[in-house]
Amino acid sequence: MTPPELLRALFDRAVAVADPMQSLAAALPPKPPGRVVVVGAGKASARMAEAVEAAWGPCEGLVITRYGYARPCAGIEIVEAAHPVPDAAGVTATRRMLDLLEGLGVGDFVLALISGGGSALLCAPSDRITLAEKQALTQALLASGAPIGEINGIRKELSAVKGGRLAAAAYPARMLALMISDVPGDDPGDIASGPTVGHRGDAARALAALERWGVSAPASIRAFLEAGGDPLPPDDPRLSRVENVIYAAPAQSLAAAAELAEEQGCAVEMLGDAIEGEAREVAAEHARRALAAKGPRVILSGGELTVTRRGNGIGGPNAEYALALALALKGAPGIHAIACDTDGVDGAAEVAGAIIGPGTLADAKAGGVDPAEALAANDAHTFFGKIGAQVVTGPTRTNVNDFRAILIEG
Repeated sequence: MTPPELLRALFDRAVAVADPMQSLAAALPPKPPGRVVVVGAGKASARMAEAVEAAWGPCEGLVITRYGYARPCAGIEIVEAAHPVPDAAGVTATRRMLDLLEGLGVGDFVLALISGGGSALLCAPSDRITLAEKQALTQALLASGAPIGEINGIRKELSAVKGGRLAAAAYPARMLALMISDVPGDDPGDIASGPTVGHRGDAARALAALERWGVSAPASIRAFLEAGGDPLPPDDPRLSRVENVIYAAPAQSLAAAAELAEEQGCAVEMLGDAIEGEAREVAAEHARRALAAKGPRVILSGGELTVTRRGNGIGGPNAEYALALALALKGAPGIHAIACDTDGVDGAAEVAGAIIGPGTLADAKAGGVDPAEALAANDAHTFFGKIGAQVVTGPTRTNVNDFRAILIEG
């Protein structure tokens, strides 16, 4: 394989391992007797529902996924809504989901399918906050450069469905929540802001995070947080019949990619699955590491990088990382890299990410594109589109977050 072919194969292997049709059945118990209701939210939730019905047959239920990510199901209703900024479709579907859970009894069973993206898709703002206010806050948070953990912590404080409230709505029914992790550290309470995991709340911390990242919140949101919010602690009796299971996570996908790299004769250097930070800063650090390495070697990493918006371009953390990496490598011979989001969407663009190599900067010069200007404008997707180096997968219907691989040839 050529270096670009190998890098794409590594990414494809990482995605395939996290495909619910390949991985969910092993975590699924036999279908319980009595009434079974399936609910869920996230970019992988429709594919997860499809996998459930492949094992259990048609089921009653409703899941919410991103526009374009629906899958055919015989019984489970699939609703599409907006991501990363919530919309009215998500709010309406979330209310219908809560209505579906209302009135379940002790002999009933709920299967919750939770994956990344659920924070936006499963949307039920507190009754003192409007959807428009929630949308404005989400847009500001996404542009601030705040890490996803802090963003989801704020979302959790403001929601009537996150932080365990989805599970509480199903009580006294028994609930099993199967999760695909897309968060650094794989904390179930952070995946989709923990709709099945209680939390003690920290409204003061949420307010401090808004200040730290320079986010101006509407007066209603500040007032709600200043009053202490409305948390649902983990020891609340309504959460006593919930079991939370992470059955797929970034580490598994990176391990599968590492196995393939070794099969192709490369040593593997694993930087971890929980790397966070500003995309361009992490890229600079990884460039230094790659320049000092001896090949053949593949440097793998995952996690969730952030971008502080300084310009009005079209970009995302993976494309920005790739662009910053190309600039830092300065066309160094024998070094290639891929950076993609495993859900197929980097930022708000329908592009997974990009591939770079020793000729990236020369290609840009030949095409009349300035990489430094593109980086300054947060316009990495436009840059890679013009030089033909984008990775476009379409919906992958799974989500184990960022995937990065740097190949140093021997």
